[in-house]
Amino acid sequence: MRIALFNTCFNDTVFPATGKAVVEVLERLDHRVDFPQEQTCCGQMHFNTGYRPEAVPLVERFARVFGEYDAVVTPSASCAGMVRENHPVPAEEHGGARLRVDVAELVPRVHEFTDKASVIR
Repeated sequence: MRIALFNTCFNDTVFPATGKAVVEVLERLDHRVDFPQEQTCCGQMHFNTGYRPEAVPLVERFARVFGEYDAVVTPSASCAGMVRENHPVPAEEHGGARLRVDVAELVPRVHEFTDKASVIR
């Protein structure tokens, strides 16, 4: 299983050791973990403040950067929730057909690290 770490802009800035710890645990579980260098913000700030059209480029980037992975793991519940619950909204409202499909296919593969239902265990 190819797993990507989505470390999130907040964790990367404030708690950089968190991402390293997540990778360590996943590797102990015999998973290969990649850290895509192109990852950026999930768009939560834009979406939550009503700037849904402005969130679309971040949704597009997330789908492009993480689309090839079997699972995307993040140590941030709010970012996991943003991707899983809210990425479909700007994709539907302001994205094209391809983005809607890409988001729909990717969303089920995004997991918060501590989610007990996660497929990474």
